[in-house]
Amino acid sequence: MKKFKFTLIALALAASTASAQQAAPMNPKADGIPVTKLSRLRVFADEQQMDQQSKLQYSQLLNEARQKEALVPESDPQVKRLRAIASRIVPNAQRWNPSAANWQWEVNLLNSDQVNAFCMPGGRIAFYTGILTKLNLTDDEVAMVMGHEIAHALREHARKRAVQSTAVSLASKLGGAVLSSYLGIDPRITDAGANVAGQLTVMKFSRGDETESDLVGIDLAARAGFDPRAGIALWQKMSAVNAQQPMEFLSTHPSGNSRIQDMQKQMPLVLPVYARQRGLDVNKLPPYQTSPLPKS
Repeated sequence: MKKFKFTLIALALAASTASAQQAAPMNPKADGIPVTKLSRLRVFADEQQMDQQSKLQYSQLLNEARQKEALVPESDPQVKRLRAIASRIVPNAQRWNPSAANWQWEVNLLNSDQVNAFCMPGGRIAFYTGILTKLNLTDDEVAMVMGHEIAHALREHARKRAVQSTAVSLASKLGGAVLSSYLGIDPRITDAGANVAGQLTVMKFSRGDETESDLVGIDLAARAGFDPRAGIALWQKMSAVNAQQPMEFLSTHPSGNSRIQDMQKQMPLVLPVYARQRGLDVNKLPPYQTSPLPKS
């Protein structure tokens, strides 16, 4: 039964990846995802303070991992692999945020079953071994994950979210107080309702950040010579592994299908960039080849 299940998953991945290939001729001169201005909200959160907090938290994380022997050594092939991929992506970061030229980039690997990775403000990257092994990622797929996480830092989503969270909290409390006074009921009840509304508002902002990071991420990866179609394969794998997903409305991450559709729409912009980096004709690219999910 398990063998049959994984055969079906492999066939589904192959079929849907193939369908993502270009159906019509693409403009070989297309130059990637258009750069937009950074959110104005971020200026209300101190950049230096955010960077110091990031540096401290990253250092603490590495120290704790080292004490638990969970920090994978620099000599490990997977660490070298991650750093080699980062060395190709990072030179393209300034296109999305000129400040990235002054960041002290770091890339480390933590021994954990978690399917996760992140990039803190200032370019501090960490991957968990679980995302590499459970999804059996190709280099192109690793680049999609890394590009996405780097995009969060480049677009300064942490600073923006800090401001949004503060604003939503204040608005929720004020809204609860006004509603309580108007209805003449226990303020604790209206406060609870206002807090739920506030949380959903922040989640909506977060989903927007996730979508932006997906698109910036595939642009970064394409400029580094990684196949942006790997982003589609990545989320097909994610969907196959995460059989139980929360409803999109209550999730800070868009569903796999939503992400795939958004990325497919942008392929005419990023595939030509990738093709130029590889010296290939964008209209004669071979199908993207992913790797099968490991058998459980």
